Amino acid sequence: MKTTTKRRMAQAGAALLALGLAAGLSGCRDSRSAAVDSQEAPEVNIIVGGLEKVIYLPAKLTEGLGYFEKEGVKVNLLGEQSGATAENSLLTGNAQAVVGFYDHTIDLAAKNQCITSVVQLANIPGEAEVVASSKAGAIKSPKDFEGRNLGITSLGSSTDFLTQALAGQAGVKAYTPAKVGAGQTFIAAMDNGGIDAGMTTDPTIAQLVTTGKGKVMVDMRTEEGTKAALGGLYPAASVYMSCDFVQKNPKTVQKVANAFVGALRFINGHSAAEIAAKMPKEYANAGADLYEKSIADTKAMFTKDGIMDADGAKNVLRILDSYSSNVKGKGGSIDLSKTYTTDFVSKVPSS
Repeated sequence: MKTTTKRRMAQAGAALLALGLAAGLSGCRDSRSAAVDSQEAPEVNIIVGGLEKVIYLPAKLTEGLGYFEKEGVKVNLLGEQSGATAENSLLTGNAQAVVGFYDHTIDLAAKNQCITSVVQLANIPGEAEVVASSKAGAIKSPKDFEGRNLGITSLGSSTDFLTQALAGQAGVKAYTPAKVGAGQTFIAAMDNGGIDAGMTTDPTIAQLVTTGKGKVMVDMRTEEGTKAALGGLYPAASVYMSCDFVQKNPKTVQKVANAFVGALRFINGHSAAEIAAKMPKEYANAGADLYEKSIADTKAMFTKDGIMDADGAKNVLRILDSYSSNVKGKGGSIDLSKTYTTDFVSKVPSS
């Protein structure tokens, strides 16, 4: 079964399950939404699409710096390996926020779900397409994806969206998306020949390159690399919530925004070593030096103020409308103004 059919069947099933759960639990979600702002110490569950990934570093850093506590909000950070599974927790009301890629808000808008980014952590993906060193001679660009096994975290994830975009722009008709997660499972898949190349983040990128197992082919950890690969900026890591929750709990959302923007300012004002020192030691399981390198290679991706790049948001919609099997042909009906807001980050105190 080729790529398009396989993906559509899997995504259709996942989408129906997620939307069914969301509908079944909507009453529960609405009652929770209405209650949070009225709590003396509001509590928020935030799902992170990979707590150990450097692209989502602000979540654990904000906690480590004590900024949630300073704002008087109790935040429970819960890890998932994929943004696709994280968004399901949001839809079912088991979480009030997700730290994941902005493109999920557009993907869900195409399914008539209103989700909005309240803090834009990065305006580039921080991802790279890494090819196995043994295949680097044959796979030199996305044009060589035809018939290949390409690693993604899961179907419907942002790594899936980005892979579809790279392949589509290169005119590739068929490849096999392989769900290999991130970290050690991604590395193992490359080691055993399960994937020829794949989309991943640091510290996985640093581990593959340092050990000689992989080579970066398309680097979207910089603005230049992102623009070359995707024709413009591609706002990615963000804090997104349901529109319903945001409308009913503006005080709580403001506290969360204040905390995250504080962490962004810390990132922009400190070295990779200083940032690494505030992170859980187990995140550096491949070595402290390698972890610092991962942060140093990636930290420039983070915004200083949490503000969305408006042209970048338009570029995400353009790409998904052109290449995403979920969004294609629906872009004209999607209201971008509902997929992100700058109302909260614009009100964050200057110090």
